[in-house]
Amino acid sequence: MGKKINKLKKIRLHREGTNTLIWSFVVIAAVAILLWRGFDSYWPFWLFVAAFGTLYALVVNFFRCPVRYFPSEDTEGIVVAPADGKVVVIEEVDESEYFHDRRLMISIFMSPLNVHANWFPVDGTVKSVKHHSGNFHKAWLPKASEENEHADVLIETPEGQDVLCRQIAGAMARRIVTYAKAEEECYIDEHLGFIKFGSRVDVYLPLGSEVCVKMGQKTTGDQTVIAKLK
Repeated sequence: MGKKINKLKKIRLHREGTNTLIWSFVVIAAVAILLWRGFDSYWPFWLFVAAFGTLYALVVNFFRCPVRYFPSEDTEGIVVAPADGKVVVIEEVDESEYFHDRRLMISIFMSPLNVHANWFPVDGTVKSVKHHSGNFHKAWLPKASEENEHADVLIETPEGQDVLCRQIAGAMARRIVTYAKAEEECYIDEHLGFIKFGSRVDVYLPLGSEVCVKMGQKTTGDQTVIAKLK
């Protein structure tokens, strides 16, 4: 029982969901009261509560934000998963906007059931933050990385290596929130941002980095080591 309580204390709701959850609850409660008082039968009330109560629970689940800390103080060269989800891409690609050379790209797809908070993948200094408007293709498609709306956070590690973290909107995601600020220091364990309702995060690493995950593997943000910089 003690372990369960301790686990629950480590789960909170993300601030990005506060307004959505409050106003949704107000509307659901108001309609429920009208149905309770407006019909001789209670069936409309109970059907509404069952349907929208379940939907509300899913939204609460989406905005949950576990309190996490990387289990080791030694983070030199470590690249952690910036998000919960599943690895959908591990490949070398040509990156022409920032690096103008080939990079190792690891992509993590987040379903609507995953935690959608994003963490910094490495310690370092934020060199630039840039938002790009675009389409809303399904996030797991290869073209989503460049054609979808996305936000880029370029980070220089203490060892002088550049890592790009790209937040990508998906078919359901319509809002990308990025907390990173240019010229500020950043650390593993800190939140980089949040993406609402289904999306993807790409991490571009120098060639020669050691890949520590495999295709289809599930990741836990700020916990799973996805690569080690050479």
